[in-house]
Amino acid sequence: MTSTTLRRSEIAGLATTRTGTGRPVLLLHGVGLRAEAWQKQFDALAGCGQVIAPDMPGHGLSPCPTGEMALADYTAAMRGVLEELPGRALVIGHSMGAMIALSLASAAPEKVCGVAALNAVFERSPAAAKAVQARAADLDGKTVPDPAATLQRWFGDDLSPERSACRTWLQEVDPAGYKQAYTAFARADAPTRASLTAIKCPARFITGSLEPNSTPEMSRAMADLTPGGRAIIIKGAAHMMPLTHPEAVNAALRALAQEAPA
Repeated sequence: MTSTTLRRSEIAGLATTRTGTGRPVLLLHGVGLRAEAWQKQFDALAGCGQVIAPDMPGHGLSPCPTGEMALADYTAAMRGVLEELPGRALVIGHSMGAMIALSLASAAPEKVCGVAALNAVFERSPAAAKAVQARAADLDGKTVPDPAATLQRWFGDDLSPERSACRTWLQEVDPAGYKQAYTAFARADAPTRASLTAIKCPARFITGSLEPNSTPEMSRAMADLTPGGRAIIIKGAAHMMPLTHPEAVNAALRALAQEAPA
């Protein structure tokens, strides 16, 4: 696996990759990453529609906003992408991208036909909230932080090509954009129980059995609250399962695409 940069076009002011044709399938990456984090999904999901993966504001080739950002600001940016796409989209998010995807599904049902939340956090414990907020506070927004601790949380001791690719992306991220996004992620209390019960489209909550932060218990709890929700736990997977366990992830996403109305 390599960290080759894919060709971009522009949608709603964001650098975006596209492949395939048909119904939009919108892929939203997490903090510190970029559209290439979905590279093992592009071909696998192309049969489900036009796969569209934007770089989050301040990530990849998308410009960095000025000032502080909240989760609502990132959600608004991605809603801008949705508004430029025809019809309703299947929206798939990973980590912070999952927060955004769920926000879109509850707030913009007219633009979302199905949603998948991969490695999504839900109702962090006080200790977990304190830890992630402390990590955000340590960022100065001027220097790229050492990715070692992040990679350890994501991969443990696994020295894989996927780990190397993530190291490259984390080392290349705009430090200001990274601080903005990580701070928004750390401060967000999302999804809420009310927002989950408002989701009316088919929904999947997918995480790994070895995920220490976005735990299986969190995915099951979110699925129980969502009318069309279902939890899927991928055995042996941790945080970066779209890269490390693409076969299982892609099978779950293709099944959701078949269930979601066009």
